[in-house]
Amino acid sequence: MERNNINQMNNEKRPGPLSGVRVLDLTSMISGPVATMMLADQGADVIKVEPLSGDLVRGAGPNRSGITSMFVSSNRSKRSLALDLKKDEGKKVLVELIAEADVFVQNFRPGTIDRMGFGEDFVRSIRGDIVYVSISGFGDEGPFAHQRVYDPVIQSMSGLAAIQADGETGRPKMIRTIIPDKTTALTAAQAITAALFSRERTGEGQHLKLAMLDTMVSYLWPEGMAGLTLVGREVKAQRAQMSPDLIFQTTDGYITAGAVSDKEWHGMCRALGHEEWIEDTRFLTINDRGINVNERLSLTAQVIATNTSAFWLERLDKEGVPSGPVLSREEVLDHPQVKINELVSEYEHPIAGRIRQPRPAAVFDKTPSMIRRHAPGLGEHNGEILNALGYNDVQIQELRDLGVIDLV
Repeated sequence: MERNNINQMNNEKRPGPLSGVRVLDLTSMISGPVATMMLADQGADVIKVEPLSGDLVRGAGPNRSGITSMFVSSNRSKRSLALDLKKDEGKKVLVELIAEADVFVQNFRPGTIDRMGFGEDFVRSIRGDIVYVSISGFGDEGPFAHQRVYDPVIQSMSGLAAIQADGETGRPKMIRTIIPDKTTALTAAQAITAALFSRERTGEGQHLKLAMLDTMVSYLWPEGMAGLTLVGREVKAQRAQMSPDLIFQTTDGYITAGAVSDKEWHGMCRALGHEEWIEDTRFLTINDRGINVNERLSLTAQVIATNTSAFWLERLDKEGVPSGPVLSREEVLDHPQVKINELVSEYEHPIAGRIRQPRPAAVFDKTPSMIRRHAPGLGEHNGEILNALGYNDVQIQELRDLGVIDLV
């Protein structure tokens, strides 16, 4: 049986590691929603509080019946409450939810949530031990704090685009996936669980603040910014960033192969049929191979270009050299390792039809993380959530008539 059979999500309610935790998710786009989605997959009851127009991502990209692929992949396992927080009646509902919540997450620009009336002080006056989370682009203060921010801005300002600079021209380049958004999501999810753990020990909640810029600079530092670590011995030249990448063309495709340790480098030399490189003074040590990286990779590429991907991968694997094929996105789905890991599954979404999703990456053997709900339609759980707060059908209809909930 699959470890994460998505077809079981409506009938298998095994508790996750965060079961019993309630999260109020007022975030939109990617960084906040992906963070809270991870918590939801791990069993938290995540209530996505959306404006009546919905999260902007609901309208971004390919969609089926109004559900986009990006929304599904950022908001599964949650419940949706569409609520007009500009109306007093809508604010009252949110106040009632805060009283029962463990975590409150928002990613509005600094100052916005306070103007809405739900800053930390007010929220904590309702639930004193709540974990209050603020995600922003640049933080609360500074010349850029007021600006709207999307992933490319952070790629540019964190140094990531410079690290990806073209090896020949030096022109900075973007990574073609939203690394800062998703890295911030991972950082936020980890920080939230750490804060919940701390609360279990101390009884106190706290305010977590994450700036995307801070997240990415920290993320890049171990190797991308390593040359700036030793004060007084900074490496000015961006040797690693300006060198060729580790993609090698074969006669029928592309592979990657990398040798860091001496043992791996010696294995690569044998696999490529150039054992004389083992004693080459340019490549004797890890440091030598780093200094002469352009020559090393150029020579490697020339050899690998003479035969097929399968030929080289077999030889490299036999010598213990880390290597693999460069797969297209479609090929990833059919790769035997992905299939053995039972990583990607399909299920029927009640609105969008057949959906394909990866399971949560971390596998818990006692409290499983799994896709627990389909990504919700806008306001799909309005009635369910309001009923749980004590609202009867007449009161819910009154909210609808006032335009506090639903689209009408």
